[in-house]
Amino acid sequence: MNETPHIDQEALAELQDVMDDEFGVLIETFLKDSRERIAGLRQALNGQDADALAQMAHSFKGSCINIGAPRLGALCQIVEKAGKEQRLDDAPATVDAIEAEFRSVSDILEVFVP
Repeated sequence: MNETPHIDQEALAELQDVMDDEFGVLIETFLKDSRERIAGLRQALNGQDADALAQMAHSFKGSCINIGAPRLGALCQIVEKAGKEQRLDDAPATVDAIEAEFRSVSDILEVFVP
């Protein structure tokens, strides 16, 4: 997965072109929502709620792919699968990886926030 970029620059540029003046707001919303989703993943893990974990990871995966964060999306897919398969013991390390990857992604995207 390490060869997958933190940010798909082409997808981000296309999104920036489409969103125009609203691009910064979109990035700001993504960053805020992502922090809440990571907290939701942790909460689902702490509560041993595999279904909630899978749903939260699925939703987060979609927003990562839409914003052009493929590595983050791939990590979310791993957690989603673990939740669907009721393998909660496999998920904590990947949620830690999601949190670390999100820090890298947010460092890159912060420059676009107004």
